[in-house]
Amino acid sequence: MAIRVLLVDDQPLLRTGFRMILEAEQDLAVVGEAGDGLQALDQVRALQPDVVLMDIRMPRMDGVEATRQITGPERDGPAKVLVLTTFDLDEYVVEALKAGASGFLLKDAPANELVQAIRVVAGGEAMLAPSITRRLLDKYATHLPSGEEPVPDTLHTLTEREVEVLKLVARGLSNAEIAADLFVSETTVKTHVGHVLTKLGLRDRVQAAVYAYESGLVRPGAQ
Repeated sequence: MAIRVLLVDDQPLLRTGFRMILEAEQDLAVVGEAGDGLQALDQVRALQPDVVLMDIRMPRMDGVEATRQITGPERDGPAKVLVLTTFDLDEYVVEALKAGASGFLLKDAPANELVQAIRVVAGGEAMLAPSITRRLLDKYATHLPSGEEPVPDTLHTLTEREVEVLKLVARGLSNAEIAADLFVSETTVKTHVGHVLTKLGLRDRVQAAVYAYESGLVRPGAQ
């Protein structure tokens, strides 16, 4: 079955461009469009898309709040959110990742990257662009809002190796890169990542990276 995509952007011309790109792919289907966050919530409930391509800065309700409601505990469906941003160092992107987005992409990314990002997110993985993600976290981690409650002190539940893996995830390394760094197989890395997410109650690698910074395990700028 085709991956169902909802386009959310306050610029109709951009939505038209994205639609043309996506509808050229046999495994992707654009099921609707929205011009702001409130419309996006209505469309998610009505259309049940697999992936929401979400702009950040929009009228009435921005992409951060819309993402929070779409991916929150009272969510109406399985939709994943892929955030679109004009700038690769946009603090709102970090807020969107904390709100539950599965990743982000620059609006001027090549068409093939947009298509691949949607497929990755639809498959349940986080869309992490390692270099940009790390720059974002390095720049804004010290300013990340704490939320309603402080991050729980659950690091003690992880094994020493799981802590190592979490640090490398936070640095934006892929499974292959982590495997090479620790001299283990990619399968072993995937197992460790899965244990980390389960023990810390996190959804994906994006949340794991943010958690590592918020908990103080990784410091901005640290190698």
